This record gives sequence, C-alpha cells and structure tokens, in this order.
Amino acid sequence: MAYNDVLVAIFDRLPVLQAFRKRYRARPLRAARRQLTVLRRAHGKRFRTIAIVDWRGLPTLAEFEMFQRLFEAQGLRAIICAPEDLTYRRGRLRRGDVAIDVVYRRVLLSELLGKRDIARPLLDAYVAGDVTVVNSLRAKLLHKKMSLALLSDDRYASLYSPVQRRAIGKHIPWTRKVREGHTTYEGKTVDLAEFVIKERERLVLKPNDEYGGKGVILGWTVDQHEWEQTLLTALTSSYVVQEKVPVPKEPFPVLLDRMHFLDLSIDCDPYLFWGIVGGQLTRLSSSALLNVTAGAGSVVPTYVIDGTA
Repeated sequence: MAYNDVLVAIFDRLPVLQAFRKRYRARPLRAARRQLTVLRRAHGKRFRTIAIVDWRGLPTLAEFEMFQRLFEAQGLRAIICAPEDLTYRRGRLRRGDVAIDVVYRRVLLSELLGKRDIARPLLDAYVAGDVTVVNSLRAKLLHKKMSLALLSDDRYASLYSPVQRRAIGKHIPWTRKVREGHTTYEGKTVDLAEFVIKERERLVLKPNDEYGGKGVILGWTVDQHEWEQTLLTALTSSYVVQEKVPVPKEPFPVLLDRMHFLDLSIDCDPYLFWGIVGGQLTRLSSSALLNVTAGAGSVVPTYVIDGTA
C-alpha cells in the first residue's frame, strides 16, 4: 500500500503525467491512509503508539518506513520492531519502556507459531485483549490457498446459496486439495492424481500455506519429470492444484537502452477495508508468475482515467 502511494506522489510530479492531464482526468487510487483509518476504527478509541511488527532483515523494511512516516505525520508514535523486541507485563505490551496500543501485524501467524517462545508476549497480549492487532489472527484463514478449494469443490456446493454458487463459478478457478482419490472436472468424475499428471499444461500446483511465489509450479513452464516430482511432494504435503486462467497483457513503455513497448502481464488486486474497495495493488511482469517478492514483477501506481479534461 505504501509503495503505491509513494509512487503516486512521484508520478504526479512527472512532466509526462502533467502533460497527459491536460487532455485526460487521471485520478490516482491511494490506500495507505485508509489503512490508518482501519487501525483507528479497530481500536475503537484514540491511541498514541503503534508498532509495525515483522522479522528483521526483510525486503519489506522500506515500506514499513513509509508507513512509519505516514503515521508520525498524523501525530502518532510509530515503532518498527521484531517480535523478540516485545515484552508483556502488567497488562501492557511494550517495546522497551514504550507501551504499545496497536500492532500493525505484518509477521505471518505460521511463522509466529513456529517460534512460540519468541512470540509469547505478542500472542499473550492478543489473547488477553490488551492490544489491538490488525489484521487479527483470524485473518489467517484467508491466507490459506485451501480456502479456494472449499469454494470450488463440488463436495461443498450445498454450503452456498444459488447466488453464491454463481459468483464462485464466475470468479474462482477450479481448485482442489491435492490428494489420492476422485473428484469432478467440468461435471465428469476423474482420478485426481492421474488428471494432474495428464493435464500439466493447464494446471498450477501451489503450497497451501506459502507466500511470495514460494513453491508455485506452473505446469506449462516445466517438463513432465519435474511436474510429476512436484506432484509426489504435493501428495505428502498440503498443496492445492488449480486450473490456469488467462492473464491479460498490455503493451507498456519500458526504458532500457531506449524506450521499448513490451507486452506485460497485469495483475490487479483490490484492497478491501471493512468490506469496501479502497485502492488497488497493480503488478506488471514479463514472467508467467506475477510476484514481486519472487523477483518476477514490479508494483506500479494505478490511475482511473475518466474521459477528457
């Protein structure tokens, strides 16, 4: 979110965008300030100190610093710290002598639970209700790729209304938990493992609980041997298999030795704040895997072009 808003500030000063705006109305989509609004609403009352919490040495530090400047410009004390920096005593979560009112949680729950001794102060304060944590630990459910299998798999269709099933059919790609046994594809019963082996060109294998593109295998980019080896791993781990969906491409100007127009894949992901869209993450990539952390994409600011100026 913060990268996007800083990029908007940079792009707004570019002569090319200023010239563009003489002919068109271009409205940027910003999100970082909305995140602060969510933090305040979640806490429910005025607060003074917010901690941005994640492990040290991550490439996301620059964005944390952007958020820190934003929070401090709004009169808050903002601290960037790691879980091991925190203590919990007498009903307050602290970093050193500073009491923390709100935690902007960027550290993943699975990684916290993997280091329970280090995470204990944060987890105890959260369970006791002595600190507001955004996003709450319940948000972990939406991080799991398996949630898409729960939507897509015909075995669970009875859980959803006809309207919901139509929405699922329109927006959710065919997704299944990788396992031995049978499932359905386009109304037909198939052996899942055999189907995955046979239909490599149209399928993707993904670990259920990873991020940053880790472990994602696009069937059409690997040979049959690597695909089958990944399937063996998936059958003994927690994986999903998904049908690939078309990713739109558009020509974008890219400055290399000179200006080139390259066809880049576009991934547009809306930010939702209390169920309402408020901003968008847009990624461009020359690779089939659009992921910035994996080095296969870049973030660009998003503008809505509204007719002529």
